[in-house]
Amino acid sequence: MEGNANSSSHVHYKPPFTFGLGGVPLGNEFAVVTDKDANAILEAAWSAGIRYYDVSPWYGLGLAERRYGNFLHNKQRSEYVISSKVGKLLKASKTAKNRELFPFSPSPNDVFFDYTASGVRRSIEDSLQRLGIDSLDIVFVHDISSDNKLLPTSWQEQFDIALKGAFPELTRMREEGLIKGWGIGVNTPEPILRVLKEADPDVCLMASQYSLIDHKNALNQLFPAVRKQNASLVVGSSLNAGFISGSPRYNYGKDSYKIPPQFLEKRKQLRQVAANHGVDLRSAALQFSASPDVAAALVVGASSEQQILADYTSMQTKIPAEFWAELKTQKLIEQDAPTPA
Repeated sequence: MEGNANSSSHVHYKPPFTFGLGGVPLGNEFAVVTDKDANAILEAAWSAGIRYYDVSPWYGLGLAERRYGNFLHNKQRSEYVISSKVGKLLKASKTAKNRELFPFSPSPNDVFFDYTASGVRRSIEDSLQRLGIDSLDIVFVHDISSDNKLLPTSWQEQFDIALKGAFPELTRMREEGLIKGWGIGVNTPEPILRVLKEADPDVCLMASQYSLIDHKNALNQLFPAVRKQNASLVVGSSLNAGFISGSPRYNYGKDSYKIPPQFLEKRKQLRQVAANHGVDLRSAALQFSASPDVAAALVVGASSEQQILADYTSMQTKIPAEFWAELKTQKLIEQDAPTPA
């Protein structure tokens, strides 16, 4: 616990929001979204009252941040909360290999991993320039995780660099008032468990780990550790990158189209229970992921204005208690999984 010495004196920042717009689709991860459509999505989100925005240099290698910035730099800075990521620096190059990473993004940038203190400072400065704003509320150290196959060395080695560099630097920036809080943003539980033990994060972005399809590990391993440190979580990918609402992919990456048969079967069973109770499965999935006490926020991506408005509406829809009871009876969700009231 050496690295966590200051946790007792520091009151963790807990973001004051519940529902946010994620930046992956606006980086053209899955398909081409035009600048005009991207602006319409942000406009629709703002009009609906959404005031939390999560983005990253990684999404479209700078494209998503530029789009968010184009919209947000005209807004009053105190009116919204924004998080971005560090750990991946972008560098423009005539020979950039960006198309291999993001076939649909017209970015001129190559990506370089850098989890050092100076890398973090530089990353935040770059993000602020792309966004056209003067500060970030939350900074997530991005993808320092076993599923990130692009890391130059093992995730544990990169984590050790962050432990000496990124984490203490972000703690300093928090103390200086440059950011309100920090954590890590990853798709697997081990790095979050480790950062809670060895550093002092406020809030971590837990992507694709707490959904109707897959939540046992997060519920039993991760949540108790988060509570113990008085930290919180932003839950991402509650639909497993659209899988629950019908997309032909499960989560992210080149092999996302290879869907394990047990997940296809489980989706079929979930759809059946939803049909029995007249429930929209996507709405149920979003509300389920937002229910745990450790969840400070739920972030969803949207590739059209209709989609973000539908997701926002889903959060307000009443779902009958009998639906959740049947999911537990059929062992489709864990017995102790929190469900909406």
